[in-house]
Order: sequence, then C-alpha cells, then structure tokens
Amino acid sequence: MTDHAIRAATAEDLLAAAEIYAHFVNQTVVTFDTTPPTVEDWQCKADDLAARGLPFLVLALAGTVAGFAYAAPYRPKAAYRQTVENSIYLSPAWLGKGLGKPLLTALLAACEQTDAREMIAVIADAGNDASVRLHQALGFTEVGRLRRVGYKLDRWVDTILLQRSLANGN
Repeated sequence: MTDHAIRAATAEDLLAAAEIYAHFVNQTVVTFDTTPPTVEDWQCKADDLAARGLPFLVLALAGTVAGFAYAAPYRPKAAYRQTVENSIYLSPAWLGKGLGKPLLTALLAACEQTDAREMIAVIADAGNDASVRLHQALGFTEVGRLRRVGYKLDRWVDTILLQRSLANGN
C-alpha cells in the first residue's frame, strides 16, 4: 500500500489513537490495559515522549489516522535509559493490509536518530503471531517468554520478548 503518510503525531491525532487503542483494550488481550486511556491521557503520553526526544508516529490514509506507533522508555531505572520499548497499533479495519511494516520501519528509523541503542517488543501471546512475524521480519530476535503474567478476558496470557539493536547501538 503506497498511498499512506507516516508523520509525527499531533494533538489532533490523539482522538483517533485513543479510539484505535480502546478497541484493543476492550476486545483483545494484546494490551494488558483494562481501561482505555482518555485523550487527555494520550496527550500526557505524547508530551512525555516529546520531552524525552522519543518518537510518536501516526500512519494516515487520505488524512485519516489508520495506526500509530511510539517508543517509550523500557524501564524507569537510569541504567535502561538507552533501551526503548515499542508499541504499534493499527485500526482493526487496516489489519493485515501491509501497513505495520512501514510504520514499524519508520519508528525504528526515528529511534536511530535518538540515543537509544536497543529496542524491546513485549508482545502478548494472543494466539495470532502476526506481530511476532512483523517484528522478526524487521530484525527482532525472540529473547524470552514470560508465562502467565497477564490475566485478561478470563484467561492467562504469556508475553513474548523480542529485541533488536538499533543502528547507533552497534
């Protein structure tokens, strides 16, 4: 799909991001959030990421946000300061249409312009490994599994940990 634009998220994009994410909170186990964040929560997240110099991107199709991705600190302790964790979500209407790869590619490129050296993906094992395949296609390697660490929608869920060095981390 070539008629998309990937750009930095703006305040005007946050309602769409909130709506996309709310679907995954309410209907799936791919996020362990159980209450959808508000637009105000998303603004706080966007402001925090901007203050840290970390990317928050949206993928737009004909001016409509079809997905978003961002990199956030992996852990709060200072020694982790050059390690980020990625999050990527596409609107349910756009899943399986090849948009995840360009969005994650753009996020990786944006992170390579920061002082981040490693990127971690923490992926819920929801029985559909499309996210794992996407990450592996872009150079992530599975480095572990945490078993039964989340309980949501009446089931225990594992997380799969994947890791990728960024170009500035060689």
